[in-house]
Amino acid sequence: MHLHNTLSGRKEEFVPLNPERVTMYVCGPTVYSFAHIGNARPAVVFDVLARVLRRRYPRVDYTRNITDIDDKINAAAAKEGVEIGVITRRYTDIYHEDLDALGVQRPTFEPKVTEHLAHIISMIERLIANGSAYAAQGHVLFNVPSYAGYGELSKRDRREMIAGARVEVAPYKKDPSDFVLWKPSTDEQPGWPSPWGRGRPGWHIECSAMAEALLGDTIDIHGGGHDLVFPHHENERAQSTAAHEGATFARYWLHNGFLTMDSEKMSKSLGNVLLIREILKHAPGEAVRLALLTGHYRQPLDWNDEALADARRKLDRLYGALRDAGDVAASDAKAPDAFIAALEDDINTPAALAELFELAKALNKSTDAAERATLVAQLRDAGSVLGLLQQPPGEWFSQSTGSAGEGPSEAEIEAALAARLAAKAARNFAEADRIRDDLKARGVLVEDSKDGQRWRRA
Repeated sequence: MHLHNTLSGRKEEFVPLNPERVTMYVCGPTVYSFAHIGNARPAVVFDVLARVLRRRYPRVDYTRNITDIDDKINAAAAKEGVEIGVITRRYTDIYHEDLDALGVQRPTFEPKVTEHLAHIISMIERLIANGSAYAAQGHVLFNVPSYAGYGELSKRDRREMIAGARVEVAPYKKDPSDFVLWKPSTDEQPGWPSPWGRGRPGWHIECSAMAEALLGDTIDIHGGGHDLVFPHHENERAQSTAAHEGATFARYWLHNGFLTMDSEKMSKSLGNVLLIREILKHAPGEAVRLALLTGHYRQPLDWNDEALADARRKLDRLYGALRDAGDVAASDAKAPDAFIAALEDDINTPAALAELFELAKALNKSTDAAERATLVAQLRDAGSVLGLLQQPPGEWFSQSTGSAGEGPSEAEIEAALAARLAAKAARNFAEADRIRDDLKARGVLVEDSKDGQRWRRA
């Protein structure tokens, strides 16, 4: 198995520190608002990686955190006049609902910052004790010049950087690149007691402390979006390495590419942020998931209406092959080696999907019962690794891509098809065509096959 390591800049063989327990940490959401489609990409990508790892290793401890202390959360709570917990619980639940709809499995651990404040404070105390951090005017800052490896992950010269994206350059910093580990809270702001006064943690220290608490000093894989390489992951690496007396923090760094909207970077200022929740009103979650997997995870992915429609058509083909196989009993065959090899080659989902369509093609052509049973099993098993093809074909074709309740009911459709069949039997082909066209206008596509009429929602 090989993964592209952002730190080395090349694809490396993946060899876990302990093959009996693979550890992976992926940065999760800051829960102050609805998640957008860009947030869904790492969730889906690393869900696939976790599934692949679990086929090879007996235990995979996958941690994806919830950031529930943040100035954006504070602002949202103040705007509504509620405690921050009201905001964070609401949007954590919504995040879970959205990812459930995309078929994303829950991680092994999902720590919240508010549950790990004692560990965060302990890590900061250790950093101060070994000279890697210092207190100043109610703040605690990491002393970047004390860590010689700073900038190696992001390939940046420290002299050209200003770290700590959420903190302005301040006079109490010893070096402009020093970043905040702890900051004071006003009486109006949420805060917690600490040796440096009432305050709250900086953004970067949170993940380091939670990864240490749940996975240990050294983890196998650290993942997230490309936008997190600097400053977040660069700062994590520095403070974790310093807190662990030079021990490696993460052995493999994986980052997914940006998601663009019609070739333009998604941005709130541009008004082109597309929420997962809104997309799910117009497309099945499985189609959204497939659209996110059509490109290689490290490359930018352009999101547009055609990409989603194409994903729906592809799933029609795959589910169509399973539907046409009829009631053939699947064997106990597993996904083909070529399919697994594609995913173990740096999560190459485009190549894996190509193998999936080859299976569907072979199933459509096969007339041998034993071979068909094997192909059905392989298609189902391969689909499960990608989080696809896990519902009965009939359910896939009957679900609406529009809002709930849109279009005719299944009973209405079946009644119309019965009337169409009767019209054809009476050789009233004009009436049969009229019924077909009426259903199409109402969002239901009808096709004739050797097995009779079939329909699906458009």
